[in-house]
Amino acid sequence: MQLRSPGPTVGIVGGGQLGRMLGEAAAPLGIDLVVSDPTPQAPASPVARDQVVGAFDDEATIRELAERADYLTFEIELTDPAALERVREETGTPVHPDPATLRTIQDKLVQKRRLSEAGVPVPAFRAVDSATELREALDDLGYPAMLKARKGGYDGRGNVPVESPEDVETAFAAIEGPAMVEEFVDFERELAVMACQGDGEVDTFPVTETIHEAEILRQMVSPPRTTETVREHATEVALEVLDVLDGRGVFGIELFETVDGEILLNEIAPRPHNSGHWTIEGCHTSQFEQHLRAVTGRPLGTTARRCPTASANILGDVDDRRSARLRGVENVLGRERAALHWYGKQEVYRLRKMGHVTLPGEDTANSAALLDDVEACVTPLTFD
Repeated sequence: MQLRSPGPTVGIVGGGQLGRMLGEAAAPLGIDLVVSDPTPQAPASPVARDQVVGAFDDEATIRELAERADYLTFEIELTDPAALERVREETGTPVHPDPATLRTIQDKLVQKRRLSEAGVPVPAFRAVDSATELREALDDLGYPAMLKARKGGYDGRGNVPVESPEDVETAFAAIEGPAMVEEFVDFERELAVMACQGDGEVDTFPVTETIHEAEILRQMVSPPRTTETVREHATEVALEVLDVLDGRGVFGIELFETVDGEILLNEIAPRPHNSGHWTIEGCHTSQFEQHLRAVTGRPLGTTARRCPTASANILGDVDDRRSARLRGVENVLGRERAALHWYGKQEVYRLRKMGHVTLPGEDTANSAALLDDVEACVTPLTFD
């Protein structure tokens, strides 16, 4: 393999924070990026060679991107797998992960059925197309349960808890479309594994503990506060998931650790994921570098962790949409080892992910203490 200038170009459908961090990882590899996004001057545009302005699922936009790239990938699931397949056929530009994988993952019911058929452990689930079907399903699964929109949900959107029979009608009306319901998982903690599939090789990053509040990911720490046996089991399940997915790239695999120490699959993202942002400082190869290595067919990098590492999201704390101006960054920049990642979004609103802070620890650092320390970094940050 030779390096040349200009190097290969990767086209990315989506120009948000994931595209931005992919761009930061691409430059040292000699890779150029072109991104597409409906928002002019999207967060990834400062670190990409160019941006095509267009909807995520607009076929003409995807085609223009493919015609300007040697490889095509995506950082958001809202693109159209059929359009990706047609564009791949017409332009000859490889698309990774495979659009068929995206099609499977886009529909949570299809995803769960496919994984269950492959023997991957998943919570009990049912398809429900009406409030009556939901009520019948819950007669079997029991209360409480989680009702999920089959398509389009993320960051807790499209998920509605159903606590009792009195909640059924309201919950189903809130979904507004095809749905599925899952049994309530009595979990000890939530875990995630960033798994990667290259050209004939697979690997996983160290298991991460993820802490959510109101369905929004707030903090991550690796190693997780669980046993080595549970970590090994989580890695095994992640590798089982990879067997079901086609195409090269990094996949965010979200898991439940039950109170009995079992591992159940929650959901999959066919791209780098928030739960793996800590790898930028915490691992020898970040999830973003790894995704680019995989998509372009290069050898995968080592996934070894440098040191115990925690990370916390910077979330919007204002009720009205306004220009994004973050105060208090000196608290992070003045903290030894802390790393600030600002996503460059022009507007902020409540719970919007605006950035994150990562805090690598000493080799003997305690995960619980690291979580406290990284939270102390982000607590003083405010928007005005």
